[in-house]
Amino acid sequence: MQRILTINGGSSSIKFALFDGSDCRRLFKGAIERIGLAGASIRIKGNGIDVFRQIDVRDHAAAVALLLESVDCDELSAVGHRVVHGGPRYAKPQKITVEMIADLKDLSPFDPEHMPEEIMLIEVFQRRFPDLIQVACFDTAFHRDLPHVSAMLPIPRRFSERGIRRYGFHGLSYQFLMEELARLGDPACKSGRVILAHLGNGASLAAVHSGKPVDTSMSFTPASGIMMGTRSGDMDPGIASYLMQREGLTLEGYTRLVNHESGLLGVSGTSSDMRDLLMREESDVRAFEAIALFCHQLKKYIGAYAAALGGLDTLVFSGGMGENAPAIRSRVCDGLAFLGIEIDEVHNEKNDPLISCGRVIVRVMRTDEELMIAKSVSSLLGAQIGRDNENEKNRTPG
Repeated sequence: MQRILTINGGSSSIKFALFDGSDCRRLFKGAIERIGLAGASIRIKGNGIDVFRQIDVRDHAAAVALLLESVDCDELSAVGHRVVHGGPRYAKPQKITVEMIADLKDLSPFDPEHMPEEIMLIEVFQRRFPDLIQVACFDTAFHRDLPHVSAMLPIPRRFSERGIRRYGFHGLSYQFLMEELARLGDPACKSGRVILAHLGNGASLAAVHSGKPVDTSMSFTPASGIMMGTRSGDMDPGIASYLMQREGLTLEGYTRLVNHESGLLGVSGTSSDMRDLLMREESDVRAFEAIALFCHQLKKYIGAYAAALGGLDTLVFSGGMGENAPAIRSRVCDGLAFLGIEIDEVHNEKNDPLISCGRVIVRVMRTDEELMIAKSVSSLLGAQIGRDNENEKNRTPG
């Protein structure tokens, strides 16, 4: 049996899963969550295993050590990694090589908040299991064929030659959601207008027309777009110069500010986790305002993308908040009946797969980035076996 381990490192979590590579059947899944936060935990479930415990995990390095303790890596056929940034070069899943690792290190300045940890994960497995096949699956790949006008940034053209453009992220999630829409028989996935909202600690939206990406909220880095758990999203660039001149903020301090101290955490002053804020919003005005600002920005993006698409047929909520926070979905959709968006509150409260009662289909879909990684790795392994067999056939005398 081919065994494929998938690694999906996020800003505050590492999700992992073990698959049977022959049919991409999940054997078990696990997650290390709230890395660096109070209440961190590890859960592993499936194949007769059901483990959950609170842990003290200060950073991603500590989380990696815990992951290696929790998974038997000796029987693995391959490891598939979600890699956030593929830059201008990488547009599809590829086997990781020494050359690629060097390229990824060169790409680290494109996304210094994610790439170093992802490279660290790859190198840890490379050192511990040097003969194990590793595959990189790039989160930017889904958006690779954005229309030129959507990919352009309004800065001097010489910078585009250096790879500065809108890349977009959460591509593995969006790829899964589009394939799931096709499986469900939603005609919008092939010939209609779709807005996908991936709402986790990192959050973004994508506009898709006739199966092709049209626009997406994240841009050159995952810090852009709507506000997130700890990221600011889009901000007036003049704020950077003001804070540096008047507050003595350094470049490193500003990077930390917009990636780790802003968003829900910055506005509420207490937590980056929407669950925490929803529990205290009635007694804490700052929690209430953080939620209100998040929903306001999300609503604006939905309206903007409906305009870019020339209308809307299907709206999908996914990610931790999108899948499990009916209050957020309700507040975002409130007032959007003019676009055809109306939701049934009974179905919404139950997190049902279909929550709409208006013209636009509104879905709640559980994304599965790990499955997309497993499929990509399985496909590459199959292609490798085919090449090996062909080479062996060519070496065999006729």
